[in-house]
Amino acid sequence: MRSKLQYLFMTLSALFLALPAYAQTAAENSGTSSLIPIGAGIGMAIASGLCGLGQGRATASATEALARNPGARAGIQLLLVLGLAFIESLALFTLVIIIIKVK
Repeated sequence: MRSKLQYLFMTLSALFLALPAYAQTAAENSGTSSLIPIGAGIGMAIASGLCGLGQGRATASATEALARNPGARAGIQLLLVLGLAFIESLALFTLVIIIIKVK
């Protein structure tokens, strides 16, 4: 337990020491604007990949639940579709935010 707290406080202290670096204003001609589309692509790839993993796990769990209790098909299917819609909306929100930021 002690080592976990030690790692937590070390991580937090490193983050708090790095905060002044984020507060700096960028120079007008620093070239960071060319990195925004690359970062947006990486962010969308991460969001889509994790949404895909979440959808796979949700589908696997629903399939297992249906195999154990076929009589609960209607309830499981409703909750599965609702959960998949929420998971997919995360990827769509990420896409909208990226479109706004890259614009």
